[in-house]
Amino acid sequence: MRTQIMGVLNVTPDSFSDGGRWFDFSAAVDHGMQLLANGADIIDIGGESTRPGSTRVSAEEEARRVIPVIRKLAAQGAVISIDTMRADIARQAIDAGAAIINDVSAGQAEAEMLTAAGEAGVPIILMHWRGLLSDATARYHYDDVVAEVQAELTERIGAARAAGVADEDIIIDPGIGFSKNAEHNWQLLAQIERFTELGPRLLVAASRKRFLSTLLGADQPADIPVADRDAATAAITALSAHAGAWAVRVHEPRASLIAAQVAEAISAHRPRTRPLPLDLPETPATDSGTGSEHRPSWPT
Repeated sequence: MRTQIMGVLNVTPDSFSDGGRWFDFSAAVDHGMQLLANGADIIDIGGESTRPGSTRVSAEEEARRVIPVIRKLAAQGAVISIDTMRADIARQAIDAGAAIINDVSAGQAEAEMLTAAGEAGVPIILMHWRGLLSDATARYHYDDVVAEVQAELTERIGAARAAGVADEDIIIDPGIGFSKNAEHNWQLLAQIERFTELGPRLLVAASRKRFLSTLLGADQPADIPVADRDAATAAITALSAHAGAWAVRVHEPRASLIAAQVAEAISAHRPRTRPLPLDLPETPATDSGTGSEHRPSWPT
């Protein structure tokens, strides 16, 4: 199955990627429809920024921002994911038509979140998280970032199961950019296929993040055009799809949809079994014997 494209819809005034362009209800709904038209399979709607330096909004304000947008887009047939760390917001979103919970804290901000997902019988995305990016105590040190993220996600998978979430409803996200520097992000992406070994479906969310801008322009990362960051994101989509990711979370769906389609086509044409080597004529015998030492040795 093709890797799914999750389009990002931030109903916030301070998003790092779009600067609050979709904060207004009508603008948010219009953008959600545009994301669908451009190839998004899922719309991920969030009303609280998690960028560095952001402050948390009240539950009432978060609900005011997202619930009407969810209700409107779900009525149009959109598959909605609610991006929240609050169990009550998740429940309201599901009642309004959301089909997936996306919790960047993996149930660590509110343990009740895992229970809410289990009771509702909906998929929940568990992201690797070591605290809010605004928290000075968030831990950035890793001796082996891939192994440690795997281990910490495994613990959250166990917590979700204990709370009643079915195995098929657990989705994991390695948390690119959360409590990780650029080197950590690249190491995770270089071994992204290892996260499919944990069992649950895999979401990769690297879209437009700062480490991509730093790669493209180390001196002035803030000046890198959005189109260039989206091109870098599409490259990560292709690699993630090749590794077996269930979905990628992106701001610009079209390029990532094309990248996922290309990856799917290549995978479909990959040989199912290892091809046998061609029969080659034997090398003429040498003075020392049969000449077998000159024949190619094919791996078995």
